[in-house]
Amino acid sequence: MINKIICTLVAATFTLGAFAQHTDGTTSSLVKTEEEFASKAAKDGVKSAFDAFSAKGALVFRPNPVDAKVFYANQADDKNLSWAPDYAKVSRSGDWGFTSGGYMVDGETKTYGHYLSIWKAINGKWELVIDLGAPHHKPLQPIATHFVEPKDYFKPKFGGSKQIAAGKDIILTTEKTLNATLKSYGIAAYGGFLNPDARVIFPGYEPVIGKDKIIAFYNSMVSKMSLRTVGADKALGGDLAYTYGVATIDYRTDLRESFNYVFIYERQADFNWNLIQQVYTPAER
Repeated sequence: MINKIICTLVAATFTLGAFAQHTDGTTSSLVKTEEEFASKAAKDGVKSAFDAFSAKGALVFRPNPVDAKVFYANQADDKNLSWAPDYAKVSRSGDWGFTSGGYMVDGETKTYGHYLSIWKAINGKWELVIDLGAPHHKPLQPIATHFVEPKDYFKPKFGGSKQIAAGKDIILTTEKTLNATLKSYGIAAYGGFLNPDARVIFPGYEPVIGKDKIIAFYNSMVSKMSLRTVGADKALGGDLAYTYGVATIDYRTDLRESFNYVFIYERQADFNWNLIQQVYTPAER
């Protein structure tokens, strides 16, 4: 992305990219940005795409969290990564949202997986703030797209630093309660925190969708789990939030493993916060 014709084409390309990142508070604008992000990676390389679309201070989990621009500064500009969203949602305040979907790396052998990206609206355009993924085998069946538009628009007229901090505290307290419940009741504790349509992305497995299937999945292999929350954020609209940290999992086979995680929470009509997406990627010690 020198004559008059070339300059016109360059300008047109720049305008297209800028428009794709533009946010009007809708999920469709975020999906369009994600698609342009993937298109740039295919055309110009992954390094160029992340440099263009990542916010200052964005975190990518490779596998541990690292500044995106710092990480990609030393990477080759490969063009072998492709991806497409199949799930996306934006807060009713339009200040942040997330996308998730399948990816493929076309190397000597093709590898597959699923990713989660969190985006924030910064100066009128979508910028990537968190990205991680987990590998799995070649998908056996496609996942239907589920792009959810905000139900309305709401943003507090007065949202100072104290209100923002209070919002984060609510999410941190929710996850602290989840962790305490996991310690007391084991993996069955997730039954009280999962939305009916929740999703789990776990290394080696295709996405697990639906509360009952997730509980069965956890019960089949996990004995205990503990969470150490590192960070959290809550949308100004009060409907979406995310956390990230380290999960320590004790398997039923008496093995223990640590994972970096990102959880997405959504506030329900009863004002409880339920998990709608969980993503784990192996942590490197």
